[in-house]
Amino acid sequence: MPLSEDEQRILAEIEKNLHESDPRLAKEVGETTVYRHALGSLKWSVLGFIAGVAVMIATLQIHFMLAFCGFLMMLVSALGFERNLRLMGRAGINQVSSAFRAANPNLGRQSEKSEEGDD
Repeated sequence: MPLSEDEQRILAEIEKNLHESDPRLAKEVGETTVYRHALGSLKWSVLGFIAGVAVMIATLQIHFMLAFCGFLMMLVSALGFERNLRLMGRAGINQVSSAFRAANPNLGRQSEKSEEGDD
């Protein structure tokens, strides 16, 4: 349901007052999304998984229990990745991917060119 003209005017006035009184907060609220925390956790999970693989490979010849610790790091990271992906949901994943595409417009064009070249 769209806002009435009076409600739009009140909302614009509130936004203007926020920008005047605390511009840093207004900028932070404008840039922050609901999915920011989950996306950050996804990044840490991927990093933890890669570190777990490295620990497992590096310590496999030293002792199997150390390699098992690397495997546990991988397992915990994979579970954290899955949990945060579920928290984001389809809408969050679509929002992140569309923001990524908007930030990197040439990325999609390169894959289209390579598909055309394959024909």
